[in-house]
Parts: sequence; structure tokens; C-alpha cells
Amino acid sequence: MEEPDGTCSPLISILIPAYNEQGNIQPLLAKLERTLCCLEGPAEVVIVDDGSTDGTWDVLSQSRERYPWLRLVRHRRNRGLTEAIRTGLRHVRGEVIVFLPADLESDPEIDVPLLLGKLAEGYDVVAGWRQGRRGRKVLASRVYNLLSRWLFGVQAHDMNWVKAFRREVVKSLHLRSDWHRFILMIAAAEGFRVAEVPTPYQPRRWGRSKFGISRIPRAFLDLLVVKFLLTFRRRPMLFFGSIGLGLEVLGFGTGLYLVLLYVLEQTQKRPIFIVALALIAAGLLLFLVGFLAELIVAQTEYLEELVRDRREREP
Repeated sequence: MEEPDGTCSPLISILIPAYNEQGNIQPLLAKLERTLCCLEGPAEVVIVDDGSTDGTWDVLSQSRERYPWLRLVRHRRNRGLTEAIRTGLRHVRGEVIVFLPADLESDPEIDVPLLLGKLAEGYDVVAGWRQGRRGRKVLASRVYNLLSRWLFGVQAHDMNWVKAFRREVVKSLHLRSDWHRFILMIAAAEGFRVAEVPTPYQPRRWGRSKFGISRIPRAFLDLLVVKFLLTFRRRPMLFFGSIGLGLEVLGFGTGLYLVLLYVLEQTQKRPIFIVALALIAAGLLLFLVGFLAELIVAQTEYLEELVRDRREREP
């Protein structure tokens, strides 16, 4: 397949977000050049400079002529890793996309062939599983991955590491802030086949990590949000209605108890009566929220269907 300018469209795109990685860029590009020479078919590398404040962009710009397979995109300010990935996904042209970090903790010469080899077995998404990693974040990462496997049923040991996936998977990725961690879960929820392959971990030699311990609480909260959306996004009444029904049953049950108490013992429990009314009102309110959410989902699906039909009719 050819691009409009007559050049051959790449089969493989390597996407690399970079933020303040000046000292790693030249060694990274040298490794990528050797990696691309060993790949079958045309390939490209798309590096997104996410508003670096050091000399990262200058080094990349100076290297553009030396490496014809290099394509550069720049954010004028730092927007975060998820936004850098979203920007990169809009620019990649390959049918297979490989996501790598710019800090050389992943060695492209080793990891890219491993990921592509596993992908060639018929999977849609392949994640790397870091081997030999050390550091203070390892325990938190293990707990996070254990919870992810339990909540989502995705049998992978390292959800937030290097990945390779087919272009069709990109259409199902609706990434919000910091949701790059959930690519595997979202893809699995959409029915794509997910696998993992062990990859060696390379300690960082230059610079420092951009992700500290402070991100851990937010990551766990996002984990719950993503689970909620993936489970109830298309059927919100199942969530709101179930809780509402439980409150209604509890409220009416409490009211029935108060009636029996009054008939049999001529006794009133006004505080309990108020609680019963509050439970019934809360249950009705949740039912109303569920109906409104169903209406929103139905309208959204209708609009998505219209857009899909229009795209199919376009030449």
C-alpha cells in the first residue's frame, strides 16, 4: 500500500512518548535503527515530545535527517503520558503498533522482536512482562496487577508496560487522563485476544522516572472507575436499578415491620419510620437516575450508529 506521496506505507509503527529524555535519545535512536533493519517489511518510528523542557526536542530535530524512518510530533507543554499516546496514535500509519518508553528501560532490539513474534501467533494485543525489575515501586505494582487480574479477568502480570497491538484495537481505545494503564483491560473487554511475553528489564542509565509513589492512590481509584464503566457503560440500569431495588426492599420491609409492631404492640418507632421513608425515597431516586442513564446510552448508541453508517457510505 502506498501513501499519497508515493512512499510505501509502513507495516509496523513504533510509538514512543518522550519527556525530558535528552541523554537517552541518541542511544535509543541507534538501537531503533538496528531494530528496524531486522524487521520484515517497512517500519516507522513516531516519537512524541511531550513538552520537554531540556534539550530533547533539539536532539530529535537534529536527528531527523539522519534517520528517514523517524517522524516527530511535539506538544508545546507537558500533557501527560496518556495524551502523548493519543497524539501518537493519530499519527502512526502502520497496521501493527508497538508502544515503547524513551528511557531505555525497555531495549527495542530485544523487546520489539519478542512482542511482534507473540503477536504473529494470532493475538490482537501483546504486553511485555518485566523480568528482573527492582525498586520501591515493585510491591505496589504487584498489588495493582493482582487487583487488575481479579477485577478484569485479564491474565497478565504487567499491565502497564510495553505493548504491541493491531490497528483495529486503536478504534476501541477511548483513553482519558492516565488511562494508558488500562489498554489491556479495555481491549479484553472489547473481545480482543490478549497475551503477554517476558521481557528483560533494563535499569535507567540517564535521568529519573516521571512516575512517583504519589500516583499510586490515583491509579487504584482509576482502576475502580474503569471497572465500573466497562461493566455498566451499556447497561447503567443494572447498577442503579440493583441498588435502588435493594433499598426499596429494605425500606418496605422496615415499614412492614413497623406496621406489625403497631398492630401487635401498639408501639411506634418514629426514627425507624423516618429511615424507612428515606430508604424508599433513595431507591426511587436511583431508579430515576438509572432510567436517565439508559436514555443517554440509547441516544449515544444511536448517534454512533449514524456516524458509522455515514463513514461506510463515504467513498
